[in-house]
Amino acid sequence: MAIEEPIEADEAIIEGARESISETKKVQESTQKYKVRIEKVNGWYGAKRAIKDVTLNVKEKAVTAFIGPSGCGKTTLLRCLNRMHEMTPGARADGRVVVDGIDIYDKSIDPVIIRRRIGMVFQKPNPFPTMSIFDNVAAGLRLNGMNNKTIIREIVEDSLKDAALWDEVKNELEKPGMSLSGGQQQRLCNARALAMQPEVLLMDEPTSSLDPIGSSKIEELVRALKDSVTIIIVTHNMQQAARVSDFTAFMYLGDLIEYGSTNQIFMNPEKELTERYISGKFG
Repeated sequence: MAIEEPIEADEAIIEGARESISETKKVQESTQKYKVRIEKVNGWYGAKRAIKDVTLNVKEKAVTAFIGPSGCGKTTLLRCLNRMHEMTPGARADGRVVVDGIDIYDKSIDPVIIRRRIGMVFQKPNPFPTMSIFDNVAAGLRLNGMNNKTIIREIVEDSLKDAALWDEVKNELEKPGMSLSGGQQQRLCNARALAMQPEVLLMDEPTSSLDPIGSSKIEELVRALKDSVTIIIVTHNMQQAARVSDFTAFMYLGDLIEYGSTNQIFMNPEKELTERYISGKFG
């Protein structure tokens, strides 16, 4: 559904949102432990700026959801958090993303190392088509020089258990990864990411191509993992954001409009634009 007022009328709301978020962060920073600090991040595709001076702090061992209408910059921001964005031809980012005190955009930092610490699960399941279930999970370990078969087997088993897939595949690990159902393939990709023991896990609409049963299993996985991993999830499904996340960031036209606890965002949003989106007046 189209927005009732012209887009230009929202500029004052967006500017007010920036000021309010800045003041809220000052109060919160002294009492929260943050894993990721996003500071004035911009994402570009050629001359087009897709995200604009986004600043927010992501709490450690919690689930943070990015919500907003299509094209608002959610996935671009997510991809900036492990330097995947710059792999797109013509794309670039500026600003700072600080993980445990280290700016991942510092010139001395190897992006490959960053992507080991900050894993990513993509919108569509993407198992390696020529590999078995076991080899799909073990692939990253082997690429990073691990050769101990006992350790690899232990990590593969633990990762499949963490991804809630072990019981379904433990007797058929040599079958092709592509032979699994869509929901199982997505959990296989989760296991592959978890095998690298990331500190942060980025999830880009991980249930968008799944049926309700598969989606439910992924949501259960997210809730189970947050005790050990910091999770940031992009979703178009507001009900899903409300179910699985602790904090929610609402984005619109590349701007961060409002960020706070999920309960506050959904039950008592401070910004008119947030309320309009949450109530389904546009999206």
